[in-house]
Amino acid sequence: MQTDVCIVGAGPVGGTLACRLAQAGFSVAIVDRVALSPMEHPAFDGRAYAIAAGSRRLLADAGLWPELEPASCPILDIRVSDGRVGQRASQLFLHFDHREADAAEPFGWMVEARALRVALNAALNAARGRLPGVHVFAPAEAAVVRNEDGATVHVAGGPAIECRLVVAAEGRNSPLRDQAGIAVTRMEYDQTGMVFAVAHSRPHHNLALEHFLPSGPFAQLPMAASADAEIGGADNVSAIVWTERRDMAARILALDDARLAREIARRLGPHLGTVRPVGRRWSYALSAMHAHRYTDTRLAVIGDAAHGIHPIAGQGLNLGFRDVIALADTLIDARTAGEDFGGAGVLARYQRARRGANLSMLAATDGLDRLFSSDNPALRTVRDIGISAVHRLPRLKRAFMRQAMGK
Repeated sequence: MQTDVCIVGAGPVGGTLACRLAQAGFSVAIVDRVALSPMEHPAFDGRAYAIAAGSRRLLADAGLWPELEPASCPILDIRVSDGRVGQRASQLFLHFDHREADAAEPFGWMVEARALRVALNAALNAARGRLPGVHVFAPAEAAVVRNEDGATVHVAGGPAIECRLVVAAEGRNSPLRDQAGIAVTRMEYDQTGMVFAVAHSRPHHNLALEHFLPSGPFAQLPMAASADAEIGGADNVSAIVWTERRDMAARILALDDARLAREIARRLGPHLGTVRPVGRRWSYALSAMHAHRYTDTRLAVIGDAAHGIHPIAGQGLNLGFRDVIALADTLIDARTAGEDFGGAGVLARYQRARRGANLSMLAATDGLDRLFSSDNPALRTVRDIGISAVHRLPRLKRAFMRQAMGK
């Protein structure tokens, strides 16, 4: 089989790249070790993505946003505050209002993880004829041979796929990245990220909260009403992304729902009324990672295979989507100009577009975590003054808003 591009990894980043390239007229093969379950009626599980405004445009170009928009929840306001557990937040805070941003569009949209998976699977399912230029092999193992002239991807039990470019999108432990000899720098945090959802008695008014606590950030993100978050449905639902020291996180995850709700309320405050956990509880050991190169001969590395950051700014998936935007635009422009879009010069342009920006985001999130995950009184004073200063400086505030929107 001959295709233009072969993507290894059909997660949100790899799958979206396949859809975007197919919409632009490329022929694409995508290989994944795991079967793409139809997931027509998945259960509510509490996981959700914050899709920045720039990422939404990518999903629209990939033909996915029409499937996602009806059940998405726009983020219209963001409040950043500092405090201690069980105490009122500092009176020095930072508030972003979408009406103050360029074009007055939402900062982003909250989309359930299951909704994105269903949309991707529907688009990648060749039997439905949605994207005839995409060929899916899953579950399947792939062996890749690359040289200056092209690449061949040998699918176990399937065809040998000849292509001009292979894209590694298999996640942080990318075998293709390692096989290419691309070194990686890793940073470990003594923290666990906990992710789940809560139903609450008062509406969230499309407000996202980032509350900094000594053990790590605590975020509440507005979600759309859910018909199945709990029996009878839930009109008011939010996602919780909660960072804690690992030993404390283990104890929190073991609490029953009533005691967990009390711990959430101690950190969240009273603005959402009574809260109760819904769906499953998820936890992840937190770390950061960055690949020293994003390219090799006939190979581009994207998403979590290229970088991973602390979730303090909620930008992990959006960074992967920005990789997709840069790589897709680079390949489309190269093909239009008659260039070999899998060649070293074209791939170098992709790396220049993304590596510096991703390194800057890694440094910023690491610095924010170290600055805010401290109960040192002097540091608390400095950061509270800093938060308040940004709130009162319109130009600087708009710069932060543009960053949050992925612009």
